[in-house]
Amino acid sequence: MSIESFLQYLRYEKNYSAHTELSYCLDITQFDEFLQKTIDISDWKDVHSDMIRAWVIALMKEGNTPRTINRKLSALKSFYKFLIKEGNATVNPAKNITGPKANKSLPLFVKEKEMDVLLDDVFIVNDFESCRDRLIVELFYLTGIRRAELIELKPADVDLSANQIKVTGKRNKQRYIPFGKEVSERIREYERRKQEEVPTSDNYFFVRKNGKKMYPKGVYLLVNKYLTTVSTLSKRSPHVLRHSFATTMLNHGAGLNDVKEILGHANLSATEIYTHITFEELKKVYHEAHPREDISHKDTKNTKIS
Repeated sequence: MSIESFLQYLRYEKNYSAHTELSYCLDITQFDEFLQKTIDISDWKDVHSDMIRAWVIALMKEGNTPRTINRKLSALKSFYKFLIKEGNATVNPAKNITGPKANKSLPLFVKEKEMDVLLDDVFIVNDFESCRDRLIVELFYLTGIRRAELIELKPADVDLSANQIKVTGKRNKQRYIPFGKEVSERIREYERRKQEEVPTSDNYFFVRKNGKKMYPKGVYLLVNKYLTTVSTLSKRSPHVLRHSFATTMLNHGAGLNDVKEILGHANLSATEIYTHITFEELKKVYHEAHPREDISHKDTKNTKIS
């Protein structure tokens, strides 16, 4: 009962997304199953920090990544804060527990030339689905929109008179993202084909051929399919296109705060990671292209110490 009450609290009071709500539910249920299986405790008030540490160790042995484990810990800490708020617990046994340190890696992104090939040469639009797929990939790359945000777009959120879309992000925060003339033309073509080839549909902007709402796995698969034709990245997902958007914007002189607002980041620190990407690219270009840098490397390799 406590878990269900917690989920309702996340949904209606904290305005968390359905995706976050599901993740928290799975994480807390997993911990509950761990308690039942290994310790046989049925009351959340009887849990202490050593039990949570044992769970963390078990998760590590199962091969979970530090990021996954830390997310699960975060869910558990939030759950206990809720229990204390409701008077169903007096202490938070997860409060002072830290998870394993995660190795920080730079976000992957698709190169501009590869995206040019994909959007200009690979796509052949000849029906509703190919038109829709191209527009989806293009919006990910040209607006930085999240997958969940794209799926939830309504027809009224797309404003062709102002060339912008209204996006409802995390915790129901809304923002407006502009788009250019070419995207506007793609949208008009998509809406025409949608009206002609999908007579009745759900009240969502992007739908399947049967008129039903797009689903996360389906959007991931279509993006992965098209990115595979131009990129050899280990990950080829909608979120990689979001990274690609941010990187491209900064490479072409956009301000960090402007990119932050378009992406819908709550804190500037979340956006700053893309400056590291652009700096790494800059170093790579320098080492490959600068004539003196090239000579210095050759001289160092050829110098003999007598």
